[in-house]
Amino acid sequence: MIDVVAIKLRYDALSPVLDERGRRRFAAAEALAAGWGGIAAVCEATGIARSTIGYGLKELRGGAPGSALRGVRRKGAGRKPLTQTDPTLVSDLESLVDPVTRGDPMSPLKWTSKSLRNLACALQAMGHRVGYDVVGTLLKTLGYSLQANRKTLEGSRHVDRDAQFRHIAETVKRAIGAEQPAISVDTKKKELVGAFKNGGREWRPAGSPETVRVHDFVDPKLGRAAPYGVYDIADDKGWGSVGIDHDTGAFAVNAIRSWWTNMGRHRYANAHSLTITADGGGSNGSRLRLWKIELQKLADELGLSIAVLHLPPGASKWNKVEHRLFSFISRNWRGRPLLDYRTIVELIGATTSTRGLTVRCELDETLYPAGIKISDAEMNDLNIVRDEFHGEWNYTIKPRTTKIAR
Repeated sequence: MIDVVAIKLRYDALSPVLDERGRRRFAAAEALAAGWGGIAAVCEATGIARSTIGYGLKELRGGAPGSALRGVRRKGAGRKPLTQTDPTLVSDLESLVDPVTRGDPMSPLKWTSKSLRNLACALQAMGHRVGYDVVGTLLKTLGYSLQANRKTLEGSRHVDRDAQFRHIAETVKRAIGAEQPAISVDTKKKELVGAFKNGGREWRPAGSPETVRVHDFVDPKLGRAAPYGVYDIADDKGWGSVGIDHDTGAFAVNAIRSWWTNMGRHRYANAHSLTITADGGGSNGSRLRLWKIELQKLADELGLSIAVLHLPPGASKWNKVEHRLFSFISRNWRGRPLLDYRTIVELIGATTSTRGLTVRCELDETLYPAGIKISDAEMNDLNIVRDEFHGEWNYTIKPRTTKIAR
């Protein structure tokens, strides 16, 4: 193994007393002594270009062409940088990049989505003699780098966004303090079932990657899986219902029912209420009639008052089920094709975290038809109490003992 550090120490000690030819020959001698891989190691240790080390090797072997190579240039000799010989190069490059500059203008890091070759072609069309590699060097000097898109924009902020977050936090805190269940729910991204590529990597024997399909077309026999997650906020426990049909309000509520039957009722034997935090859209959306109808059936069935708190618009990623359950599920099955529903159920059920998260999961083979219409009469039959603060987001559905006249 080549000791790069030792080469650097020797070079740093001798470099101040060596001229150009001496440095070149020193680097060549070190590369020659190191053997295979020596040029790369010396280049890394000294910063001397590979081509210069190559010239030095030719000199040592007596085959260097031309007298210029054997000579010693005076300080400052050699070709001038393009930034000196072409004084408008940098300003023209910035003018090309500036219209598409991304990021905070006050930040020292700016970046562009234009490719180096496109920028070089544009500069050449303006009369500059420059290649894409020089453009890349100049952009780095100017503080640019290429970056991918990042999902950070959440849409317009509602005026009561922060107030709703505080309301949710206080309500959940009261429920947990009273030893009543509080859960966070949502549907995870639908997943293709079959031999399809799944993001991420896992350890396998060298040269034997898992083979998957080239194209991500839905397998009509397997379809897509809809994992619905229920996260117990106080207990750090998760439940997953993997649906095979439409992601509807009935499917969402049945997942909550399954959580209660298999986990919740054992943990909260003295419960009289259930607090649910959910997104404002999807199968558990604040405007979805079927969601409320199914919650009423669940409240009647369990004899629990169900308090629902929806996150404000554009804030779905703040839902606890996202970063305390779904993120660990995605990490657990990274690089694993979801070959069938059994694989999905087992991978979700095997999800854990170092802080104690455990998850149970079942397959929900019930068919949930889409497009069910809920009449005004059915809505009027709900035993629902809306909060004074944003009743469209915060409401409680109580068990029906008698029909409520409205």
